[in-house]
Amino acid sequence: MEASRKVRLVWSGLLLTVALCLLPIGQVAGEPYGEGYYDADVPYGSQTSLAIATDGNVTIEVSPSDSGTLGTATSTVTVTSTDVVGYDLYINSLSSTDMTNGGASIPASSNVTEGTLSTDTWGYNTDGSNNFIGITTSQALITSAIGPYESGNNTTVTYGVLIDNTEPAGQYTTNVVYTAVPQTE
Repeated sequence: MEASRKVRLVWSGLLLTVALCLLPIGQVAGEPYGEGYYDADVPYGSQTSLAIATDGNVTIEVSPSDSGTLGTATSTVTVTSTDVVGYDLYINSLSSTDMTNGGASIPASSNVTEGTLSTDTWGYNTDGSNNFIGITTSQALITSAIGPYESGNNTTVTYGVLIDNTEPAGQYTTNVVYTAVPQTE
């Protein structure tokens, strides 16, 4: 057994997407007279905006043990929007839910709700706890925010991995996608 063996987990190149709702020519996006949001901070006739950013790649340094060691790290996703209705923020894995290191891999947890990780799996949460959900390749809603956020609205995503000494040492990577979508109602 190696005494100083470490596994480095990196979410390389977090991909960000912003989905925009485009209206066909001829349709009007305004509310009927007397409806809508009073005193909204969006000038009359202007278009709303939606932008998304993260604080970069996530790295978890873990020193595995025979019984398993939990490693965690966080990522902050910031959505900036002038849309008075709000936005939804989704997360998913790009093409595979496994973190890979050459031929070795660590699969995503099978947890569909927050729970303890099984050994040699990884997951995420938005409450900073030690309970995690397994990521999928389908989008999962992680935040639904109402109102404009001209200065940005932060969502902290905590990633966790529980590994033991059976996993080969090295750098395991995967790609995670965040998608911000404006709400329509």
